[in-house]
Amino acid sequence: MNNFDIAPSILSADFGYLMRDIDNLKGTTEYLHLDVMDGHYVDNLSIGIPVIKSIRKHSDLIFDTHLMITNPEKYISAFAKAGSDMITFHIECTEEAQALIDSIRAEGCKAGIAIHPDTPIEVLLPWVDKCDLILIMSVRPGFGGQGYMDGSNERINAIRQAIDAKGADTILSVDGGINMNTIKGAYDAGARLLVAGNAVFAKEDPAQAVKELKACVTA
Repeated sequence: MNNFDIAPSILSADFGYLMRDIDNLKGTTEYLHLDVMDGHYVDNLSIGIPVIKSIRKHSDLIFDTHLMITNPEKYISAFAKAGSDMITFHIECTEEAQALIDSIRAEGCKAGIAIHPDTPIEVLLPWVDKCDLILIMSVRPGFGGQGYMDGSNERINAIRQAIDAKGADTILSVDGGINMNTIKGAYDAGARLLVAGNAVFAKEDPAQAVKELKACVTA
C-alpha cells in the first residue's frame, strides 16, 4: 500500500483521558497527529508545547506536529525539543519557507508544508521535492468535525502528480473530514498519510476505528 497509514488527530480525543485514548491505538498506526492552534491564524486554541512534552514521555508513536500558527519560526526549536518528529507549517504563514525547512531539519525533525483549502494549489508546486511532507487541508483549519470539501481530491492529485514527476519521496498527507466514506477517494487521489480525528476518537473503540478506516482502502 505504498507506506499508507492513518494519523489519528488528538484534537478529537478526550483530554481528560488523553493517554488512555493514545494507548488504545497501539499496534494500529505508527503516527499521532498533533494539531497546534494559536487563536490567530485560526479561530481556535488547542494544545501546545507542554502537552506534547508530557505525552512524549509515554508514547513511541511518530509525532506529526501540525502548526496552525503565525510566526512559526519562533517556535520550531521548542516543538522539536518537546518531542516532535515531524513539524509542518502553513505556507500562508511565512515568506521564508526554505529557511523554515532548514531550521526544522537542523533540529533533527522532518519538515512539512501545509496549505489552506482557499490557497491556490500551485503555490506548493515549487516545494514538492524540497520538504519531507506536504499536507493538503480538506477542511478550513481550526475545528474538528467538518465535512470533506469538494475539490480536495483534485488538489491532492495535482500534488501527487507533481511529486511523482520529480521522483521525490515526499509524504503526501491530507487532513480534514476523513472518514469511512471519504478515505478511499483521498487515497486513490494520491494521499498516503491520512489524518483522522472524529472518525477515530469519537468511536467507542479507537483502535478498531483505525482498522476499519484502513480496510476501506485495502479491501
